[in-house]
This record gives sequence, structure tokens and C-alpha cells, in this order.
Amino acid sequence: MASAAEQLAANMNMGSFAKATELHKRLLFTLGALLVYRLGTYVPIPGINTDAFLQFFQNPDGQRGILDMFNMFSGGAVERMAVFALNVMPYISASIIVQLMGAVYPPWEKLKKEGGEAGRKQLNQYTRYLTVVLALAQSFGIAVGLNASQGLVDAPGMFFIATTVVTLTGGTMFLMWLGEQVTARGVGNGISLIIFAGIVAVLPGTIARLLGLAQQGQMSAFMLLGLAILAVATVVFIVFMERAQRRLLIQYPKRQEGNRVTGGERSFLPLKVNTAGVIPAIFASSLLMLPTTVAQFTATANLPEWMSWLPLVTAQLTHGKPVFIILYAALIIFFCFFYTSITFNPEDTAENLRKYGGFLPGIRPGKRTAEYLDYVLTRLTVIGAGYITLVCLLPEFMVAGMGNAMYFGGTSLLIVVSVTMDTVSQIQSHLLAHQYEGLIKKAKLRGRGGRGGTPAVRR
Repeated sequence: MASAAEQLAANMNMGSFAKATELHKRLLFTLGALLVYRLGTYVPIPGINTDAFLQFFQNPDGQRGILDMFNMFSGGAVERMAVFALNVMPYISASIIVQLMGAVYPPWEKLKKEGGEAGRKQLNQYTRYLTVVLALAQSFGIAVGLNASQGLVDAPGMFFIATTVVTLTGGTMFLMWLGEQVTARGVGNGISLIIFAGIVAVLPGTIARLLGLAQQGQMSAFMLLGLAILAVATVVFIVFMERAQRRLLIQYPKRQEGNRVTGGERSFLPLKVNTAGVIPAIFASSLLMLPTTVAQFTATANLPEWMSWLPLVTAQLTHGKPVFIILYAALIIFFCFFYTSITFNPEDTAENLRKYGGFLPGIRPGKRTAEYLDYVLTRLTVIGAGYITLVCLLPEFMVAGMGNAMYFGGTSLLIVVSVTMDTVSQIQSHLLAHQYEGLIKKAKLRGRGGRGGTPAVRR
């Protein structure tokens, strides 16, 4: 027999959605916040020559490295050098750093494990401070680079550097605040939805470019249909792998309390196949694109003799090159295992199970349980690393065979699908909560329907 929650979930339809007024308000707030974000990506920073910068950025012969990835995540704000050009990438970097430090730095580790809600708020505050520092550093580097360029700035000088630093840092802090407001008053994770909106905004241009190639005869209709089928199959594969998990049975012993026997329940410990999420792909892309970015900013400078190797390296570290593909796969696999080991500690999980009396059937509590969890997690990470590597390398093979016009990063596809799944699940949760509230109100009205206006009492 289906549980009450499953019955409610099966009854969710457009009628229940139309009655959920609170969900409507949350959705409208989320859409309004994303609209504000998109408008900000078209407001250029003061003093920039937008036409010259756009021409520089869209030069087909140029390799911009990490700027291409930032431009995709920001929905084209980088190529327009808008006030939101940094997007929320400093916040993402700060969050990852704080999370890693929470696993290796003892004071923060104690704050994370024993601090509770207050500890979580303190770590969030550290993340905000670090975001400001990273945004200042990145915006200062961009400002200096633009100031030293030829023709990209109308009036170079210290005033331009100062205004650029303030504008870009303020844009990042505003987006961080906007994301937190969406998380609290909207639907879904605000920061993830901002990145999602930036990536989705690039999709129409990519589709139009493919249709243009087909119209010009550079691509056959059969190949275009094959790409559409491949895209749908990739999305289905990502959804399947993101939902896949290994559920370990946990048994709790029975306890005698007077004349009652308590305990004996069973539950499951879900272990996701892809525990690391999209973090390994982002780290690997950033590291591989850094040399290309440095080479682009120093293209007009006289490099010292000990840096003469840089142009040779950057020539190979481009999309579709064999060296890039091999290093990309190796870095993704490395970060999958590294980040999983940081976010999931088998010894802590085994200790928590032992503390609350739970155990895995056939496995002795304590050290043996930790070893078994590590064994299962390692096998799952191998599958998850292979899955992320396959999704991220598929566009690289397409670039190698068909050129840069076919490029849409596997990292972007992973983010889009993951955020969509998370947002849909949260909408379903709000609908489920609304149905529960309706049932509770009906139960109260029925309880007041007894004789004399008092609830009926059964003897």
C-alpha cells in the first residue's frame, strides 16, 4: 500500500498548483530576481569602449581561455564587460575554499561539526568576507589589464581602475545578496539559479549558430538531427546518473523499556553515485584555461626567456586538442576522488551510526563499518568520475571533429540539468506542503462539526 506522502504526490496536478498561492508568490519573486540579473548583464562598466571590447572578444582567431567559461556562466556579461561580469564566481570559489578548510582546519572543522545553526551562520559569514577579498583581487586584475590595453578604455588611468574595481565588486556582492534572497523568499537555490540563467541565455545563440551552419550547407540536416538526438540522450543520461544512488540498509536494535519494546526500525543510508557534483569539472576547466588566459593578457608584452614555453603550451591547451583532452580527463578524475574524500568521511559516519545504535547487517560497528563504507564509496566514485568525464569530454570530441561552432561545455550541461532537477523537486515539495495544509484544515473543520459545536469524542 502506498504511503500518505506517495498518495499526495500522485494527486498533484494543475488544479493543486493553481490553489498554491504561496508558491505563485515565490515563483514570481524568483522570476523577478532573474530578470533584474539579466538586465544587469547589459549595463557596461563606466569608461569601457564596448564596441572595441566586443570586437576583441568575438575575434575568432583569439583564445581567451578562462574568460570564455566566465562569459558562458555570466550569460554574455563578460563580452559586454557589464557590471555583473564577475558574476557569482568569487562567491563559488569562496564557498569551495571554506568547505575545504572546514575539513582540514581544526577550528573551522569543530565549528562545522559542533556549532550547529550558529556555526553554520559563522561559516557563511566567513564565506561572504572571502568573497569580498576574491572579488577585489579579480576586479583589480581585470581593471589593470584593461587599463594597459590599447583602445579598450576611453580614458585610462587610476580613476578608471578605481571605478572598475568598485563596480565589479559591487556587482558581485549584489548578486550574492540577490541569490540569498531567492533562496529565502523564492524557489530553488538562488546562486545556482543565477548561474543557470546565465548559461541558458547563451543557448539560443548556440542553436542559431547551428541552424545557420545547416542553412549555409556547412552541416547536413541529418547531422543536425543526430546532434539533437545526442543532446536529448545526454540529458536523459545525466538525469539518470544524478538520481542514481546506493542505499545501504541500516538496522536499529530492539530495546526493552518496561513492558514496551521499542526500536527495531530499519532505514537506509543513501550514497550518491556522483557525490562530488560539478565541482571537479569546474576545477579542471579553470586550471587548464589559466595558461591560455595569461598568454592572452601578455600577448603584446615582451616575455622573458624563461617564459618562452608559454605560447607552445597554450597552443596545445585548447579545446579539441589531444593534450587538453587527456589532461582534462585526468584532472576531473583526480578532483572527483579528492572532493568526495573531503565531503564524505566514512569514519565520522560510522561513529555516528554507532553512537545512535545503528549498524549495517553483517558488518561490525566501528572500524569495520568505516572500512566497508570507504569500499562502497570508492567503487561509486569510480563510476561517478567516469560519468562526469564522459559528459565533459563529449563536447571536446565534437570540437575536434567539427570545430568551435559545436562547443557547449559539458560543465554547463551538468549545471543546467542539476539545477533544473533541484528546482522541480523544490516546487513539488511546496505543492506537497500545501496539500498537507489543506488536509489539516479539513480535519479541523470536521472535528468542529460534532454536536453542540464541540468535537465528537469516541469512547
